[in-house]
Amino acid sequence: MNEKPGAGMYPAFDRQFFESDEDFTVIGGGEIGGKALGLATAKRIIQDADLHDSFPGVVVGIPRLTVLGTAVFHHFMMQNKLYDVVKEDLSDERIAHTFIKAELPPLIVGDLHALISQITTPLAVRSSSLLEDALQHPFAGVYGTKMVPNNQAAVGDRFKKLTEAIKFVWASTFFQDARRYMRTIHHAVEEERMGVIIQEVVGERFNDRYYPIVSGVIRTHNYYPTGPARHEDGVVTLALGLGKTIVDGGIAWNYSPRYPRHAPPYGSTQELLKNSQTRFWAVNMAPSRYDPINEAEYLVEVGLDDAERDDVLRFTASTYDASSDRLTPGTRRLGPRAITFARMLEIDDIPLNDLVLRLGEQCKEALGCDVEIEFALTLDRQNGFPARFGFLQVRPMMVDNESIQLEEADLLGDRVFLSTDRALGYGTNDSIVDVLYVRPTSFDAKHTREIAVEIESLNSVLDLEQRPYVLIGFGRWGSSDPWLGIPVTWPQISGARVIIEATLPEMHVDASQGSHFFHNLLSFHVQYFTVRHTGEYAIDWAWLDRQPALAETDFLRHVRLAEPLQVRVDGRCGRGVILHS
Repeated sequence: MNEKPGAGMYPAFDRQFFESDEDFTVIGGGEIGGKALGLATAKRIIQDADLHDSFPGVVVGIPRLTVLGTAVFHHFMMQNKLYDVVKEDLSDERIAHTFIKAELPPLIVGDLHALISQITTPLAVRSSSLLEDALQHPFAGVYGTKMVPNNQAAVGDRFKKLTEAIKFVWASTFFQDARRYMRTIHHAVEEERMGVIIQEVVGERFNDRYYPIVSGVIRTHNYYPTGPARHEDGVVTLALGLGKTIVDGGIAWNYSPRYPRHAPPYGSTQELLKNSQTRFWAVNMAPSRYDPINEAEYLVEVGLDDAERDDVLRFTASTYDASSDRLTPGTRRLGPRAITFARMLEIDDIPLNDLVLRLGEQCKEALGCDVEIEFALTLDRQNGFPARFGFLQVRPMMVDNESIQLEEADLLGDRVFLSTDRALGYGTNDSIVDVLYVRPTSFDAKHTREIAVEIESLNSVLDLEQRPYVLIGFGRWGSSDPWLGIPVTWPQISGARVIIEATLPEMHVDASQGSHFFHNLLSFHVQYFTVRHTGEYAIDWAWLDRQPALAETDFLRHVRLAEPLQVRVDGRCGRGVILHS
């Protein structure tokens, strides 16, 4: 099966998995895909960085992994005649069931069985396609990832769960979101070849849950700097538990690594408490309902009470003192908890921020561009050390700059439809006449799923007519939590060329940044505006409501203007303005 270059450059899988010195091996031929290439890059950077002397209490490395080469995927598809199946217009559920019932290539069964017989801790099964994490068209978040608890007593049961997860990831190549995405970038879905990464989950077991104490994303470019921070200082996002919280746009802790003691810019301690993380994700180690086509089949989302019982909040939380209206690092006192990571960032008990800065600089230098790094951290339960820093991914960031310059005065005036000092993107657009917006008077967080469906329907019409549009809504676009915003996927809004994330008194969450959703938006040069209802800059709702409606739904209004809007974004300073005629 080694007919193509790529996989052959890496050590072949050794059935004596834990006795082998190799922590990055390959099963089968073909290529290893974009995500696996990112991990290979991470491995090399860590080796060259010589971090041990600088961080003696922290073990930094990529979690042990094995990659199934793309030739295995092709063999699986051919052997089971699945290329014919995916030509049909089938639902995601039908595709997933068909793939899961299909037989694995016999040549890999022995290796997978040997692998699973030696491991009884959770595994992450992740896509690594040929197109994934390409700088021009990043596929971040388009394909499936599945975590399995891998703690069943019988090897046969663990093998079955692993192979179901592999087949699910392969099937996700042909799910509707992936197909729509491929059409957007003018690729045929049949062109894709899927490698699969089988990797240890970084974490520890706490009763029936398995999770890291910290998951994080490091970005060397910050699209929304606050206070003294600058764009080039970067930004770090931290969450308790699995990184799904961050990837899905949930509530997490954002800070500048140059100013780790600066809290996010909330108006009060009460507002910070209200907007801090209250739930986290873990691998469910207890028996769960059989649901092989559900990506989150073996995951569970729980509250901070569970983390308190697991005794991990002392590393990650602060406690609110009502008498002083202040937060105190740690959990020695009674009171409401806020996930602030103060022991790591303010007291510096654990040198996480120094490590973050070092790795960001090393990776940026190695790749020659701004980067995004995913990681997970576990700590000794008694005093924090030794700590394990699992380097999960490094990918290029899309950071665009153009010579257009906007001053503060440019954001105000009679022709201003909307403006912001928190814009993402760059350049100009003078061709848009369509505006699709959620009516403020109709918006209710309990209806965000219905709003997403209505947007998808109108997007399909506008996309078919090749009419780009401005999209305006409230809360976080692309959040998997419908109470934080409108849970759309990129294909559901693929025709939007300007997106506005607005707030309301009842929908006032911290701005999104850098999730897979955002990574994909940037690759299509979509201009993104964050406009707060309490800020200096606003949306001229009265002007918008005066424009004649082309279509209206329960929650949306679609207007078509006589003259195109003028969109301007200064990527250097984050200012943006949209002018009407």
